[in-house]
Amino acid sequence: MEISEIIPHIEALIFASDKALSSEEINELINNALGFIEDRASMEQIESAIEGIREKYQTEFYAFELKQSGGGWQFLTKPTYHKTVALLNGDKFLKRLSSAAMETLAIIAYKQPITKSEIESIRGVNCDYAVQKLLEKDLIIISGRNEDAVGKPLIYATSKSFMDYFGINNASELPKINEVLMEELVKATVINSTEENQSFENENKLTAVENIENVSDSALPEQTINTEENSPENDV
Repeated sequence: MEISEIIPHIEALIFASDKALSSEEINELINNALGFIEDRASMEQIESAIEGIREKYQTEFYAFELKQSGGGWQFLTKPTYHKTVALLNGDKFLKRLSSAAMETLAIIAYKQPITKSEIESIRGVNCDYAVQKLLEKDLIIISGRNEDAVGKPLIYATSKSFMDYFGINNASELPKINEVLMEELVKATVINSTEENQSFENENKLTAVENIENVSDSALPEQTINTEENSPENDV
């Protein structure tokens, strides 16, 4: 069977599917649909066809592309057009998780599989409501029970919807915690622009000079020390 004959069927399957399709699923669907008996499509042919489709939609003539996300293949809008699409689905994009739900989701993502009591021991508060909301939004799933723990508590893990939402295929593709922390530290050092910092330092120097002019000579050393201690440079 020629790859050129398979490609349009694969495009139709991925386009029509409401979830990401793996290469294995595509292979099975193609063979079932076309009723191959002796000339069945092989995995090598399917993967070559998928690669051809991926390269095709990478060109600038298309606003979407073929991406492997959520454990399978799907057509996604290119990042350049995300703002345009957001205008159409504004309400959907504005629905955000609460801080408690985000913290709970982060713990589950990095510590999975994990029980609710283990989540609560990390957060230090009850997380019944947050876990329930995450289950309702299909961001986490119940993956089983901890047979070794007392009461055999439920075990939670992230779902395919979670991977799809964040554009990853498995939990190992999540950014490392130390990378996230370093990014936050870098961001924290550029809160104000150079001009704003310079202006702030100049204002502080003027204030310090005014304070010095308003005290006697005997109090000058002590006042100078206090001014330096209260400097924003020491507060950072």
